[in-house]
Amino acid sequence: MRARPNYLAGFGSLVWLFVVGLPLYVMLVATFQTRADYAGNGPLSFPERFTLDNYVNDLSEGFGQYFLNTVIVTVCVVGIVVVLVPPLAYAIVRNDGKATGRVFRMFLLGLAVPSQAVIVPVFYLIDQAGLYDSLIGIVLPTAAFSMPVSALILTGVMRDVSPELYEAMTLDGASPWRIFHQLVLPLSKSGLSTIVVFSSLQAWNGFLFPLVLTQSAENKVVTMGLYDFQTEHGVDIPALLAAVVLSMLPVLLVYLFARRALVQGLMGVGGK
Repeated sequence: MRARPNYLAGFGSLVWLFVVGLPLYVMLVATFQTRADYAGNGPLSFPERFTLDNYVNDLSEGFGQYFLNTVIVTVCVVGIVVVLVPPLAYAIVRNDGKATGRVFRMFLLGLAVPSQAVIVPVFYLIDQAGLYDSLIGIVLPTAAFSMPVSALILTGVMRDVSPELYEAMTLDGASPWRIFHQLVLPLSKSGLSTIVVFSSLQAWNGFLFPLVLTQSAENKVVTMGLYDFQTEHGVDIPALLAAVVLSMLPVLLVYLFARRALVQGLMGVGGK
């Protein structure tokens, strides 16, 4: 039997495509126009003459430094999470004691505490440690707030490793470190990729910690650098949207290449 076409679903898909595509069209088209052309022709007009000056000016007038700072923060946050969370998750999975369970539950309390609720004590700690207005002052709290979710994800993945595999390596005389290095980590690649994607997105899109814990221009990140395009006389919309596009590219690439691992890890299926 031939399937009957669903015209209603097709019409709804076209409407949804229009709703999603129109803002993207407005944003991308504006980046290839001068400020005068954008103001004169309006946001929906197709550019009469394409120009890349907005991208060139953004990168040459400080946004390139903000981009580099964000890359540094993201790499450091991901490094801290990848180094600390896997051993923590492995210890939780392999230790069935009540004390370990209580510690794990207390650790997961971080999921219920939003960063906005503790920003004042975080600011005080960073300031007393002499890390205010530095990139490391952004890295540490960002990594700390990424670790509870990362630990929850990786713990669920490691629990899927068959107990028989642990027993086989133990009978072969393998030490806990060898089991962790040669068995658990290779079988937890999906979970590791998930926490890498999650922590990198948290660091790249972070706004509150850079806003409160930095002040100087040389330590700005991309989320704070967008304010440079707003002055008391108005907003340079084409340049601002070009900066938004530049800041979106890394996130878009990460999503395109790792979206499946991220979704599966957050759903707790361990990539199976």
